[in-house]
Amino acid sequence: MIDHALFDPAKADPDAERLNREIMAAQASAPDPWSLPIAEMRALRREGSLAFPAMPRSPRAETLAIPGPGGPVALRVIRPVRKTRGAYLHIHGGGWIWGGADEQDPWLERIADRCGFVCVSVEYRLAPEHPYPAPIDDCEAAALWLHTEGRKLFGVEALTIGGESVGAHLSVMTLLRLRDRHRLPKAFRGANLFSGLYDLGVTASARNWGEERLVLNSRDIRRFADGFVPEGVPRRSPEVSPLYADLKGLPPALFSVGTRDPLLDDTLFMSMRWAAANNGGYTAVYTGGCHTFIRYKLAMTERALELIERFLMALA
Repeated sequence: MIDHALFDPAKADPDAERLNREIMAAQASAPDPWSLPIAEMRALRREGSLAFPAMPRSPRAETLAIPGPGGPVALRVIRPVRKTRGAYLHIHGGGWIWGGADEQDPWLERIADRCGFVCVSVEYRLAPEHPYPAPIDDCEAAALWLHTEGRKLFGVEALTIGGESVGAHLSVMTLLRLRDRHRLPKAFRGANLFSGLYDLGVTASARNWGEERLVLNSRDIRRFADGFVPEGVPRRSPEVSPLYADLKGLPPALFSVGTRDPLLDDTLFMSMRWAAANNGGYTAVYTGGCHTFIRYKLAMTERALELIERFLMALA
């Protein structure tokens, strides 16, 4: 059971609370992201800011192109420097609208070198130009390729999957498709799901957060869903909201979230449904952590990354 004391604001990490205040102040003085053209907002995100620090690109990364349902899908690959023990399929965040496979290279280098996993990040098509089902289609194609061609190419058997924010959403949707469409429920041995968004109808914590922006706010979450889900698709259909899917037969998952994340409920609800489906795994709650807080230099970040590494290594 989750310790209720984790939700006591008095127990929050002081450094995390200080950073939260700095992020909110910086975002309050910045232009409203929804007032800018999408191309401009994507460019600003790549440049980085206090709210979304840019990460250095890895000189070790290489790009592979595989066939996809809408054309070639690019995969950004970072290999371990020593013995390869498995592979990690990474799916980036960004509200299905922003982000790219090259924006989290330091995390993937760390997993590659500490866990011995080839890290493969998917450059899926972005909404609103390519709404549902395009991003899920591309992630499904990448997962199938890794399960067939990729295992032979990299010389591995142990496959894992994961992502942050909507990357966690797309990871779960990919696992569901592998189970339901391809009869491959355990093609991947485990899932690393960080600060996920699993209910596009919007959970209570996301709905009640309000307009104050700490990385995300309530309007951001609704706008992300608006861009991803076409008219006529029910927001709480299992086709787009995995919280409402049959979750039986999926691999163990590590769910991680901070208590200062508007998507807190998404992780709490999904992790309990995962447990009720007898899939196994763990739930880690970090007092005072904001949305995807592992992007920031905090002692809490180091604890979270170490837990992710231990979880992944146990699957090899």
